[in-house]
Amino acid sequence: MSHLLEVKDLQVDLAIPAGILNAVRNVSFSLSRGETLALVGESGCGKSLTAMAIMNLLPGQARRQAAVLSFEGDDLRHFSQKQMADIRGRQMAMIFQESMMLLNPCYTIGNQLEEALLRHQKVPRRQARDRAVYLLEKVGITAAGSRLKQYPHQLSGGLRQRVMISMALMCGPALIIADEPTTALDVTIQAQILSLLADLQQEFNMGMIMITHDLGVVSRIAEQVVVMYCGQIIESAPTRELFSRPLHPYTQGLLACIPIPGRSKRGQHLGSIPGTVPTPIGRLQGCIFRNRCPLAMEACAEQTVILQEIDDRRSYRCLLSPDRAGYNWLEYDEHE
Repeated sequence: MSHLLEVKDLQVDLAIPAGILNAVRNVSFSLSRGETLALVGESGCGKSLTAMAIMNLLPGQARRQAAVLSFEGDDLRHFSQKQMADIRGRQMAMIFQESMMLLNPCYTIGNQLEEALLRHQKVPRRQARDRAVYLLEKVGITAAGSRLKQYPHQLSGGLRQRVMISMALMCGPALIIADEPTTALDVTIQAQILSLLADLQQEFNMGMIMITHDLGVVSRIAEQVVVMYCGQIIESAPTRELFSRPLHPYTQGLLACIPIPGRSKRGQHLGSIPGTVPTPIGRLQGCIFRNRCPLAMEACAEQTVILQEIDDRRSYRCLLSPDRAGYNWLEYDEHE
C-alpha cells in the first residue's frame, strides 16, 4: 500500500553565529490516510521544525535535505515555492497552537475562512461562505452564520481553536498537521478538541500528524508514536506497544513523569529526567542522551548509535538490546 506521506533521512540545518545547528537529523517516518502519527518530545527537540520542513515553511537561514520527501506520490524536494503554495491549504494544512497569534485581528472570521477556498478552488464567494458555515457547525460552533461577522478577539480560546480547525479543513486536505492544538486550553476544552479532531479525521479520511509533548494526548488519539530527542528519532512504535513496553531510557523517563490512574498512589513522587538537553551544534558523537541516562556506559560516548529496527513499525536508538533496555525512574528518584 502506498503511503500518503513518506519522509526518509530528513535533515534541517540552521546557520547561527555559534556554527551549524543540526535541528533535525535523519528523521524518517511514513503516514497513511486515516492514520494519526504523533511526534513527541521536549520543547526544542525538532518536532515543529520537522513539520515546517514538510510544508516548506522554514526560515530563510534553514537548509532542508532528505533522501525521500514524498506526498501523494509527488517529490516535494523539487517543488518550487509556487508549487508548494498551491498544495498548502489545499492538499495539506496545519493547525497552529497559538490561535490568537495566527488569526488576523483586522479581518472577520468569515473573511479568513473563505480566503483559502477562494484562493485554491476559484469558487463563488457564496459557495465559500456556505462551506465556512458548514465547517463551523461541524466543529461544534453554534450560530455559525453570525460568527462569520465576528473578529478573533470576540471569541474564546476554545472557539478560536475550533475556527483554526475549520480553516484547515476548508479545502478538504488529505493531510492535517496539528502543532500542539490544545495548548493554553483548559482540560475540558482539550478533551473536546481532541475528540473533534479524531472524529473529523475519520469522517474525511485524512492523515494526521499530531505534534505534542503531552503523552496523555498521544494515548487517546495516535496509532503510531515517534519520540524525538535533540533532533533525532530515538524510538518509534505503535502507541499501545510504546506505552506497555518502552525500550529507550528517554521514553521510559517521559512515561514515568505521568501519573497513571489506578497505579500511581496519592503522594507518590513522579519520575523526572535529570540534566538538560545538549545543544545540537556541530557533530555530536555517541549517544546524545548519555549525559542524562542512568544506564550509560563508556561505549555510549564512543560508538555511533544507529536506529535499531525490531520490525517495520518498531525501532529504537540504543546500544542495549531490547531485553536489557529497561529502568525504573521512580526508584532512581528515590535513591537521589
